[in-house]
Amino acid sequence: MSAFTSLRISASGLSAERLRMDTIASNIANASTTRGEDGKPYVRKIAVFQENLNEVIKKGDIVEGNLLGVKSVGIVEDQSELRRVYDPSHPDADEEGYVLMPNVNILNEMADMIAATRAYEANVNAINNEKSMFSKALEIGR
Repeated sequence: MSAFTSLRISASGLSAERLRMDTIASNIANASTTRGEDGKPYVRKIAVFQENLNEVIKKGDIVEGNLLGVKSVGIVEDQSELRRVYDPSHPDADEEGYVLMPNVNILNEMADMIAATRAYEANVNAINNEKSMFSKALEIGR
């Protein structure tokens, strides 16, 4: 492994968690959007990631260049049901008085945001520790 592989892995984690936080922020912002451009309620989005491997790891040995961190695969829609809320005065209410609301639960989104923030902070701390170790190694060489 090269000296900068760990920095690249932490940087990929930072990018992934930023995308996750952006997706969560979008969910929170649209928690009460009952009609989007397509005329349907907003559907919760989820950021999907996978490990980023250069090649398959064989026999448990890590070969240089294989581990590259994490990469985003995409953003998918949550398949859980939309909420039905009784509000006959709402302009998007059906003939029975029910409005289809987004499947966004603010409490879950806030818990996910806290987890993403802590993961982001952990990657920042890892980068700072790696920089400190590089600096100490350079001091030893003087």
